[in-house]
Amino acid sequence: MKFIGISGGWKKTNTAVEEAVREAVSHIMAAGDGIVAGGALGVDFFAVDEAMKLDPAASRIKVFLPTTLERYAAHYRQRAGEEVVTPAQAEMLIGQLTRLKQTNPAAVIENPANEVVDKAAYFDRDTAVVNASDELLAFHVVSHVSDGPGTLDTISKARAKGIPISVREFNLSE
Repeated sequence: MKFIGISGGWKKTNTAVEEAVREAVSHIMAAGDGIVAGGALGVDFFAVDEAMKLDPAASRIKVFLPTTLERYAAHYRQRAGEEVVTPAQAEMLIGQLTRLKQTNPAAVIENPANEVVDKAAYFDRDTAVVNASDELLAFHVVSHVSDGPGTLDTISKARAKGIPISVREFNLSE
């Protein structure tokens, strides 16, 4: 069994991105493989949601968080208060991660060393995703609110590790 890392945009997606992510995860799971994701909105959320439908025991799902789930939940609620995400999005993500952890505590890998959720913590998380992956599937979403840095960081780390990489580009800036 291989674990395929999933990386991609969180700020802006559309139906085409969601369908592509869900289809890819469906193929991965049908092949008996698993996924590794970063526990964010957008691409990560779609991937984990689809994987949980196809692997109810969550035995082939690994989600790396930049900190503990408790701190991450507080961070997302704060971001909702800052109107970076909606309260509904924050609660949807927190609910997904909580259900995943309840289903299979080993599926949610927390990083208690990071007490603050910041760019460095997210990049640490990207490293953990790549280190746990045998391949990387990236959904690079380009828009006027570009999500590029995290996805590009993950791709760069996968190249350095020497694992196979597949990148699917989505231009939503039009």
